[in-house]
Amino acid sequence: MKKFKLTVVFLAIFAVMLAACSNSSNENGKAGTNGKENDSTVASTVEITDLHGTVTVPVNPKNVISLDSRTFETLSDWGIKLAAAPKDVMPADSPYVSDDSVQNIGNHREPNLEVIAAADPELVIIGQRFAKYYEEIKKLVPNAAVIDLNFDVSEEADTPGENLVNGLKDSTVVLGQIFDKNEEAKQLVADFDKAVEEAKSAYNGSDTVMGVEVSGGNIGYSAPHFGRVWGPMFDIFGWKPALEIENATSDHKGDEISVEAIAQSNPDWLFVLDRDAAVSSTTDAVPAKDVIENSPALKNVTAVSKGQIAYAPNDTYTNESIQTFIEIFKNLTSTLAK
Repeated sequence: MKKFKLTVVFLAIFAVMLAACSNSSNENGKAGTNGKENDSTVASTVEITDLHGTVTVPVNPKNVISLDSRTFETLSDWGIKLAAAPKDVMPADSPYVSDDSVQNIGNHREPNLEVIAAADPELVIIGQRFAKYYEEIKKLVPNAAVIDLNFDVSEEADTPGENLVNGLKDSTVVLGQIFDKNEEAKQLVADFDKAVEEAKSAYNGSDTVMGVEVSGGNIGYSAPHFGRVWGPMFDIFGWKPALEIENATSDHKGDEISVEAIAQSNPDWLFVLDRDAAVSSTTDAVPAKDVIENSPALKNVTAVSKGQIAYAPNDTYTNESIQTFIEIFKNLTSTLAK
């Protein structure tokens, strides 16, 4: 009988100790690596709205695959592990490219979609180059959440500038919700808004502007309003175009136009995207800076003679993240302020 009472007392003391430890853990403990409160306070799923509607997505999903070039830098900065990615159309210095544990899906022209199926992901992020594979990917991974963060800045878009701004901000907020990085997403959006306002203030409203893309040593014309980089910025910042042509497109190489036509339009400012610099297989390509600044036909153009040229970051063509646009806008501000 005494032995039984002693056992009961011991168990009671042990239960009190466990309760104390549990309370201490709830007050002081952190969940995972995000520095958030205990897991019991964090929702297991979140509903997000993408191009196709409402999707229920697990919070902090495992086996994530991203195909959207607007997300790579953000996810990398947040320390998000990827199971697979399209390494052939990613910046050569991306941590995902050098990580052998990240499977290579290839490029958007001939992607190895079986890699996606084999990875058995919880989440697949689609956008831009891979948007046309949305339905096919959904069939390959029926148990995964598949989201399409694409937004329209093509010649068919009614408001390409507004779409670019809102699309980048909304996508960042969505990623923050999914990966429990809401504060980080909020800060990125604030930095983006600030960079937009500063770039707006830096433009005098009267100088003429031309955007161009250099590829294979050739200069392509980026039409105002359309395209993935310079075009929508004419709407965002109210730039005055140095030249407008009929039937302009949002082709990734820009519209074909002679350097003589560029020279005749005589832009006060040239904003340049070096497409080849973003592709590791073309490291021997002529840099856009050399093509523009060593062109005999352009030497007397105001933008060239006065050095009023801004270059997008070298990886822009394959890294169209919100961070990239913040960098572009800051560079525009400092260049226009000269």
